[in-house]
Amino acid sequence: MSTTQTGAGTVTRLLQRQILPIDRDTDVFPLYVDLEDAKLDTDRDAVGGDKAAKDLNNAAIRQSTSTGKKLHPDQIRSRTALRLEPQQLLSFGSYFNAFPASYWRRHTIVDEVELTVRVSGAGASVTVYKSMARGHSQRVDAATVEGDSGEFTFSLTLKPFVDGGWYWYDVVAGDEGATVEGAEWTAQVPADRAEHGTVDVCITTMLPDMSAQLLTQLGDAEELAPYLDTVMVMDQGKDKVTGSEYFPAAKAGLGDKLRVIVQGNLGGSGGYARGQLESVRKGTATYAMMMDDDVVCEPEGIIRAVTFGDLAKRPTIVGGHMFNLYSRSELHSFGEIVQPWRFWWQTRLDGYSQWDFGARNLRSSRWLHKRADVDFNGWFMCLIPRVVLEEVGLSLPVFIKWDDSEFGLRAKQAGYPTVSFPGAAVWHVPWTDKNDGLDWQSYFHHRNRIIAALLHSPYERGGRMVRESLNHQVKHLASLQYSTAELRHLAMEDVLRGPHALHGELATKLADINTFRKQWSDAQLHTDRDDLPPVRRKKPPKKGKSDIEIPGRKATLVAAALAPLRQLRPVRELAGEYPEAELSSMDAKWWNLVKYDSAIVSMNDGSSVALYQRDPAHYRDLLKRTIEIHRRFHREWPQLAQQYRDALGEITSPEAWEKTFAPWSDATDAADRDDA
Repeated sequence: MSTTQTGAGTVTRLLQRQILPIDRDTDVFPLYVDLEDAKLDTDRDAVGGDKAAKDLNNAAIRQSTSTGKKLHPDQIRSRTALRLEPQQLLSFGSYFNAFPASYWRRHTIVDEVELTVRVSGAGASVTVYKSMARGHSQRVDAATVEGDSGEFTFSLTLKPFVDGGWYWYDVVAGDEGATVEGAEWTAQVPADRAEHGTVDVCITTMLPDMSAQLLTQLGDAEELAPYLDTVMVMDQGKDKVTGSEYFPAAKAGLGDKLRVIVQGNLGGSGGYARGQLESVRKGTATYAMMMDDDVVCEPEGIIRAVTFGDLAKRPTIVGGHMFNLYSRSELHSFGEIVQPWRFWWQTRLDGYSQWDFGARNLRSSRWLHKRADVDFNGWFMCLIPRVVLEEVGLSLPVFIKWDDSEFGLRAKQAGYPTVSFPGAAVWHVPWTDKNDGLDWQSYFHHRNRIIAALLHSPYERGGRMVRESLNHQVKHLASLQYSTAELRHLAMEDVLRGPHALHGELATKLADINTFRKQWSDAQLHTDRDDLPPVRRKKPPKKGKSDIEIPGRKATLVAAALAPLRQLRPVRELAGEYPEAELSSMDAKWWNLVKYDSAIVSMNDGSSVALYQRDPAHYRDLLKRTIEIHRRFHREWPQLAQQYRDALGEITSPEAWEKTFAPWSDATDAADRDDA
């Protein structure tokens, strides 16, 4: 039960419980329980503008606290119970089991919590700690098991957590060991907040097997069932989720709560908008949660997000964090902002990405104790109150990229904050393993970033937006990435066509740009390296220097100044027939690529290679067009921004999306009748 009646006007509500990994995967143990020391990192509260000082500071922060101690899988007795060996100390000051006090303090009606810990084992002790925003920890209270078992309750105020801080508890076993049977964080809340909300989970998929496995995971979590209204799968792929070998188990677990909606490939934007529309029209769920199909979910995180949303002071978007699917203790995304002057998304300035809890635990990481305020949360896991969708509209019709960040900014302007909430998370393929800055996705990255800036930039002409776009375009041209440069140019031309073109091209744009980009060799991928010629060059590297040396600041500035001019020179004799070098994806930086007239470059995912070839005539033509279109954007930005802002309410409205979904709506309605 999540609530208990305690008297007139108030109830006891469960906020968070102690959990342990369902699959007993040792890779994720550091996210649930911690055996390591908690020596606070050596960073200072502030470091000046000196880059060398910052580099030393960052190196100190990332020094490992791991001693190699491991929890044995057999010590996990159940979803909530953990066995300790004699004299063993375990800390629950971990990502999934510490209590994020500052987030509750800032955003909810809760001002005091109770921690109840149940322990069996004579002589075992429980110690409660808190941390402040600076990361320093303080002992709060303690208790010891006098007989064979004990249940200890600690009353804990949230008053001192204005800027940051966590609560957690450590347990030390006695001479005969101990078992932590469970622990709960509860609070007294008004009776009108007693009932928990329900959620429509909206999953957009083109990956039937991964999607069906995710559905099975949701259906198998019995504790999650009361919180689920509908689980909607927007199936946009050629191979359908209903054809997956894993689908029967998913259907059995979710039963009538599962709804599969088949439609054309409208991207994540179109898929999530369909889920949002169905949730709003249905009107039976408190929230709609956007969730990627290619994730592994911690189901408890959904319950925690709903609970946090229920007790928030105002309707609040509650997002989860992203862990690396391939390195499962690594936190890949913790809190993101849109930098307003550049208008680019990024990890907040006082935070870190790719933070490995297996090497550096939460208690010793100073930066994790300051509350992370964000502008948006990625839609890999993001809970949106239905009332927010009803007021600010649905997703932008932009296929993929920037739909989640634009929505967060739009909601923020309407008075609805976003909280990236610790303890709610999924495991997802990391962005670093993708090539989305160069491949077909570069069109959507660039177009949608400009659209979002037109809609929300507080600066005249978008701040640095136009200048940075020009710089990046020249960089891609000098790096022989002609397909990327052409797609980015096409993206800018399409922005100039105005906002009302977005819905009409949603279903066709992907095919168009894929056909368009294939005419350049850097977009023609080869899975077999031997499909391309061997490396040959007339002159060896100067003085035997490595071709992939990382230049210093002065050399970088010189290379940046000379690279555009070098592209005007004739192509070297052999480069038209043979590549001059072979570069791994990690070495294919612009300062290396600008040296060559041709090169073989591998992709980020390691599955293929492409041939980059310099073409001076193409370079001159595209450079001319690049300068012209950026001048036009600089001139027309104010009028264009007003045009997009005037149309925002219309193009994100349920009525506009209903027209876009019309070709598939009849089939969906018929399928629903057949299921019934």
